[in-house]
Amino acid sequence: MSHTAPQHPAQVDAFATDVYGGLTQSPQKTLPSKYLYDAVGSALFEVITHLPEYGLTRADERLVKRHAPDVLDALGPIDTVVELGSGSGRKTRWMLEACARRHPCTYFPIEISATALAQCSQALSDIAGIKVKGIEGEYLQGLQQVASTRGDSPMLVLFLGSTIGNFARPDAVRFLGEVRKLLRPGDAMLLGTDLVKPRQALIEAYDDPLGVTAAFNLNLLARMNRELGASFDLRRFQHEARFNEDTSAIEMHIRSCVKQSVAIPGAGLTVDLEVGETIWTEISRKYLAADVLSMGAKAGFASGGQWVDEAWPFAETLLVAA
Repeated sequence: MSHTAPQHPAQVDAFATDVYGGLTQSPQKTLPSKYLYDAVGSALFEVITHLPEYGLTRADERLVKRHAPDVLDALGPIDTVVELGSGSGRKTRWMLEACARRHPCTYFPIEISATALAQCSQALSDIAGIKVKGIEGEYLQGLQQVASTRGDSPMLVLFLGSTIGNFARPDAVRFLGEVRKLLRPGDAMLLGTDLVKPRQALIEAYDDPLGVTAAFNLNLLARMNRELGASFDLRRFQHEARFNEDTSAIEMHIRSCVKQSVAIPGAGLTVDLEVGETIWTEISRKYLAADVLSMGAKAGFASGGQWVDEAWPFAETLLVAA
């Protein structure tokens, strides 16, 4: 049996600060999507990846498995692989095994979730020729840590699962630019992006009949109860997934079913909610394949290749630091 380390006070303080800032916004209350991934949320998301309605993770995995050799052919021998938001590391195994067949390598998964990081490190530590060194923290902070101690070989950064879709478009380009600043010419990023598909397929992927995604979203309220002493009654809220045609994005919201006031002592806040009012918890933007290359170019990357899954439209794009 494994045990999750207790949260550091600074992490609790950051959560409280972001809860206060997000729930006092007007007219739309928000909460950062990164807080969906505590121990319970990470476990629920792992279940989501197996749901028939959620084809994204399987498409991501198919492409990495099929094209890992192509990625490595484009880069040559590498001794450092960094992953931003590794999750359980299931799909990463294919890339690491391909790397290990060519050259011993150190793998740095960077995760805000201690639970996911522990699972990833345990799951991938059995690959011969791969040394796993997990980093708990924010993406850029962790990448900077690796970049300051790396060797001379090209470095590969993995940003899979379409996490880039959680950024608004200008913020996505800005984030890619920040990653580029930490890389040397010849380094590369393998970027996963979910592509535009029929609206109904997207809605079902984020509002499955089994209710797992609803539980994942509503767990954010339960997390505030656990960590900040809040008094949310989850029976008074509903999960809602919307597709925004203007931004080509799925939005996840938590809708209040009644007019209510909820105390959140740990954040120094009592939040008032009207009937039907929502808290916006996540955006998941969908792209055209050409958009990804355009974003990379604006951030200082050249294209090293792009591969698209046809069964569930999804792209892996190799962006090479120019």
